[in-house]
Amino acid sequence: MRAGRVGGTHRGSGPGDDGVGHPRVDVPALVRTRTHHPEAIAEAAARRPRRPLLAEDGRLMIVAADHPARGALGVGDRRLAMANRADLLERLCLALSRPGVDGVLATADILDDLLLLGALDHKVVMGSMNRGGLQGARYELDDRFTGHRAEDIERLGFDAGKLLLRIDYDDPGSLATLESAARAVDDMAARRLPVFVEPFISRRTPEGKVMNDLSAEAVTRSIAIASGLGGSSAYTWLKVPVTDNPDDMAEVMAASTLPAVLLGGDVGDSPGNQDAAYEKWRGALHLPTVRGLVVGRSLLYPADDDVAAAVDTAVGLL
Repeated sequence: MRAGRVGGTHRGSGPGDDGVGHPRVDVPALVRTRTHHPEAIAEAAARRPRRPLLAEDGRLMIVAADHPARGALGVGDRRLAMANRADLLERLCLALSRPGVDGVLATADILDDLLLLGALDHKVVMGSMNRGGLQGARYELDDRFTGHRAEDIERLGFDAGKLLLRIDYDDPGSLATLESAARAVDDMAARRLPVFVEPFISRRTPEGKVMNDLSAEAVTRSIAIASGLGGSSAYTWLKVPVTDNPDDMAEVMAASTLPAVLLGGDVGDSPGNQDAAYEKWRGALHLPTVRGLVVGRSLLYPADDDVAAAVDTAVGLL
């Protein structure tokens, strides 16, 4: 017997919820389904109603939640903010229920839960492909592909994949990541599946922490490198940060004709930082190659904990 969805629709249980219904996160029910009917995940994927990558307006608003699989659980000063899975799922379900949100980027464990909850119907689903460069590890820049493979994304009927490409000219691990990223681009292109490449020029501090260089020159260089990965760029998108000086973005984005989305990142616990992030995105969204936003922690864990308001504000920028 096929297992059904593990949650119903309820109101008013998510952070900042304003009464809009979304799937209820019932952890015992999820565990029962995973224990007794693991095939329900594939069945939910097979019957999931799909949609085009881009809606009629040609814009894309994606909520990202692939951070935990890299051991990156912190938001601002809260080191384990993303550690509670039920809380994270509630926030994701609420975000996905808001008008104008097109879909989600996550790893298999989170997407499997969302499939069982029925939260991915008519949504863009992006699988996160390389999560092996664990935050803080000595091998962080040898970012192995430990998440979704191209064949998994195709088999599950998902809509796209995403890979992270951090390049440190002083770290040989970056070369291994660069090569495996190119092969992932090839595998996705062979299946005519979009792949979003998130490139950075990175360096280690004297304490050994990996830092991303958001200067105009570094972001431009990372875009140029990412655009040339693989044997075809036909299905490659870029996922890029806004530079330290947002006024540089027009020149930076002129480095490639590939379609791009802006990434969000952790803006910290200050409402002022959140507002500043909105303003940075607002200007860059007018550039000709920029098609939308992929934002995670700053929308799922805003300073005032009002997820609905944060998501709605980001959608409004589009």
